Amino acid sequence: MSETAKQIEGRTGPWEMVLGLEVHAQVASNAKLFSGAAVGFGAGPNEQVSLVDAAMPGMLPVINRRCVEQAVRTGLGLKAQINLKSRFDRKNYFYPDLPQGYQISQFEQPIVGEGEVIVERDDGSTFTVRIERLHLEQDAGKSLHDQDPNFTYVDLNRSGTALMEIVSKPDMRSSEEAAAYVKKLRTILVYLGTCDGDMEKGNLRADVNVSVCRPGAYEKFRETGDFSHLGTRCEIKNVNSYRFIQQAIEYEARRQIEILEDGGKIDQETRLFDPTRGETRSMRSKEEAHDYRYFPDPDLLPLVLDPAWVKEIEASLPELPDAKKARLQSQYGLSAYDAGVLVGDAARADFFETAAKGRDAKLVANWVTNELAAKLSAGGLEVAESPHGPGAIAELVGLIEEGVISSKIAKDVWERMWAGEGTPRQIVEAQGLQQVSDTGALEKIIDDLIAANPGQAESVKAKPQAIGWFVGQMMKATQGKANPGVINQLLKSKLGVE
Repeated sequence: MSETAKQIEGRTGPWEMVLGLEVHAQVASNAKLFSGAAVGFGAGPNEQVSLVDAAMPGMLPVINRRCVEQAVRTGLGLKAQINLKSRFDRKNYFYPDLPQGYQISQFEQPIVGEGEVIVERDDGSTFTVRIERLHLEQDAGKSLHDQDPNFTYVDLNRSGTALMEIVSKPDMRSSEEAAAYVKKLRTILVYLGTCDGDMEKGNLRADVNVSVCRPGAYEKFRETGDFSHLGTRCEIKNVNSYRFIQQAIEYEARRQIEILEDGGKIDQETRLFDPTRGETRSMRSKEEAHDYRYFPDPDLLPLVLDPAWVKEIEASLPELPDAKKARLQSQYGLSAYDAGVLVGDAARADFFETAAKGRDAKLVANWVTNELAAKLSAGGLEVAESPHGPGAIAELVGLIEEGVISSKIAKDVWERMWAGEGTPRQIVEAQGLQQVSDTGALEKIIDDLIAANPGQAESVKAKPQAIGWFVGQMMKATQGKANPGVINQLLKSKLGVE
């Protein structure tokens, strides 16, 4: 449970927001939920449509086993109850891009029951979001209004595509918590391989339920389970970025507070978020479940899972983000922050582990999360697209560990690597960037420096931190190539500093 709710000051006193999310995740599958039609982005209009998706008379749906498996995998990854018996229902409503006039979904008996997700806030504290259910359903098609001034065109490529709807309990109390929850959920799905998490393509999108209440009301709701303690909620449909989720919530909570403070009441409705204006607007009044006239789909038998098959799926689960984070901390001695940054992207965590073999893991983590991340971000690249693999980082860190180059010179080598000048070792040799650790050569420079600056040498005896001046002069004299550790030792012994 979230410990601290964000309070919003209104004219008549403080308010708090209560948030629950329904996340629609497109199942990673090559075919649709009830037909063999291909699934994929970028095909021409209506090129990926079977007779089932187009709702031709007499066409019968056939369940896609792969989609069921992916839903079970996701449920297990969310530490949720897997229901060995579930049922598909028809949800009836009219929409131009819904050719059947109904959507096949799951209502009273979903494939996955209650679970939980542990989410980390920016300050490192955590909160738990309870999952109410996960059910499978088919997506609708798409209406295109910009093709012709007089007509709306319908593209059914998405029609019948498998979606997992993951419904949370109203456990989030700020827009930051809601965005952090979606981010964590997306990471889990990508680790599991059950959804690619591409929000730009609409493969992961959230319906955000927002209500406001006075301080203390939420606690009464949690004690009793009685929703009457909470305000009327509005649902903001299909928000597809973390930033938009936060903006939509902030705007909607303020809108509701203003209405309530003016003596009005909130109508339960479905709203849309307009990112250009940064505001939500009414789409339609919110239907209740009975408005959809749910009933069991007569063309589909109840879905019964073999417990042994569920166990097989469970045995094949990968290491998930929370477990990986704990292991990186214990195995490599990383901070919670560094481990968290690494596990945020499975490919980045794998890159780090490959590079860290036999190397100073903390140093490797710094290079992966800072320098590498900055270069990839600037180039709009994913970790997998990096022109320099884990071996290159390992080689660079190895040169620092061996004392061949300093951390400062390593930054120069790094820039040259990205400019295409070769491997770290090749660059160091070609440019003569090796660190000077030859005590004889360094002693000579130090002796000359002390002889030329007797006053400075005297002041170091009285004020040891003044040795920094000599370090700076040495680095200048050696063009930054002197080994700082060796310099410090030599200077201390020559200047008589403990």
